Amino acid sequence: MTGTPDWLVRAIGGKEPASALTASTLVDEKTFGKNGFTLSSPAFSDGDQLDPSFTAYEEDAVAPPLEWSAPPPGAMELVLIVEDADSDNSLCHWLVWGLASQKGKLLEGEVPPRVGKNSRGNSEWLLPSPSDAEGEHRYVFQLFAVDLPITLMPGATKEALVEAIEDHIVGASILTGRFSAPEQEEWDEDEEA
Repeated sequence: MTGTPDWLVRAIGGKEPASALTASTLVDEKTFGKNGFTLSSPAFSDGDQLDPSFTAYEEDAVAPPLEWSAPPPGAMELVLIVEDADSDNSLCHWLVWGLASQKGKLLEGEVPPRVGKNSRGNSEWLLPSPSDAEGEHRYVFQLFAVDLPITLMPGATKEALVEAIEDHIVGASILTGRFSAPEQEEWDEDEEA
């Protein structure tokens, strides 16, 4: 048990995460979705499957496109943290900041203004790659509206980013994508093609 609040468990698909998500320590239910603040993707609906083109199972894979509504008043910047809710070690897939505090979007594969280190130590979208044995994983895109500009240099760690935004969040939104490894037969057929 991670002690994740009920509202967050419902927001990510109704099952307790294997490890604590960043939102569970930084956001309360009143801040979540405040003033209609939403995060979505033209590539998948909340709770739906990620296309393999955003995962390690496809060559030339990239980060999925994202769109968000205007953040609550007082926001100066937007911060995105993507984590695997079903990994045992809080696997961080993407750390992004420097997003303008207005309605906006990131296009498929677009390089964001500032990117920090993922759990593999790279400053890029960490491609989801759950094994067959692990089953389906949930990838939780957490968008935070903060009331100050983030002064961290690109390549900062998740810990440094969380420390910078703690007590400065005026709104938050969550989008969850699911993915499981393709069955081995499908994978072999794709390789042959």
